[in-house]
Amino acid sequence: MASPSPSTTHLSPLTCCSSSSSLSSHPSSRRTKFEFPANSQRSSPSPIASRAGAIASPSSSTPGAASSGDHAPVRGRCFANPVDRDLSELAAGDRVSRRRRKLIAVAGLAATLPFLLQLRGYTEGIVADAAELDNDEYTMIKEEVRKVVSKVKAAGVLRLVFHDAGTFEMGENSGGMNGSIVYELERPENAGLKKPVKILEKAKGEVDAKRPVSWADMIAVAGAEAVSVCGGPTIPVVLGRLDSMKPDPEGRLPEETLDALGLKQCFQRKGLSTQELVALSGAHTLGSKGFGNPVVFDNSYYKVLLEKPWMSSAGMPSMIGLPSDRALVEDNECLRWRSL
Repeated sequence: MASPSPSTTHLSPLTCCSSSSSLSSHPSSRRTKFEFPANSQRSSPSPIASRAGAIASPSSSTPGAASSGDHAPVRGRCFANPVDRDLSELAAGDRVSRRRRKLIAVAGLAATLPFLLQLRGYTEGIVADAAELDNDEYTMIKEEVRKVVSKVKAAGVLRLVFHDAGTFEMGENSGGMNGSIVYELERPENAGLKKPVKILEKAKGEVDAKRPVSWADMIAVAGAEAVSVCGGPTIPVVLGRLDSMKPDPEGRLPEETLDALGLKQCFQRKGLSTQELVALSGAHTLGSKGFGNPVVFDNSYYKVLLEKPWMSSAGMPSMIGLPSDRALVEDNECLRWRSL
């Protein structure tokens, strides 16, 4: 994940803390039994990662990558590598899409490249065409997401994004943006996230009817679009994530009671710097947490924090006085990035 530029530090597609506040909660989500979407294990690998004949799934070394654990099955089997899955489907006699046929062709050419150097131009043409197809899929997903994600729903979607991606741990090289959040909705830190999952389920159903898409890719695109509809920056999203078949380990999200040192250590385990911690926390400006306009992506969150309202005797929303909020303006390193 690239570090945000100092001039846009307050803009971020993610939330910071695993708070169970009213960011996206709704009373009905507690009264209605939630059922996991039937298509929660579907996944569509992307050829965008293919370069010069090499086929690979997106790296799991970043918070937005697929987990190194179990992935979505094809006819009862599990493949961590998209090419293995495509070859299995071909051997089974399944109908293979145009894009998958091209992926398999590239894999074969890569294996015999020393003997087929004269086909280099053909190989490059396949990769370029595959990338174009991937762009078509991205556009299709984005259009369906735009139909269901409005400004008032953006905060819940962004919180969903971080609670899926925020389970990444560098030391174990696991977790991350892998769609496992659909198995973790009963955890206390994920209270209120059933609603955004239901919202995206509708869009995912429309996309799946044309071309299967993983929950991981769906959530990633939805996060970028949620930032965009609220006036934030445009965030490009590369497709190809695989869905996990099981929940990620508990206790990996940053707790709202952490002080500055605890927050920085938590984010360091995810490969994120203090600057990125400050930038990600800026997404608390959205939603009903009490900072400025709840549907405008700006720096109201930090403007309020710099006033240190917890010092006032006039009273304030209790959530603003949490240690994780205060740390951002009372810790010198965090404050340095906020002040840029």
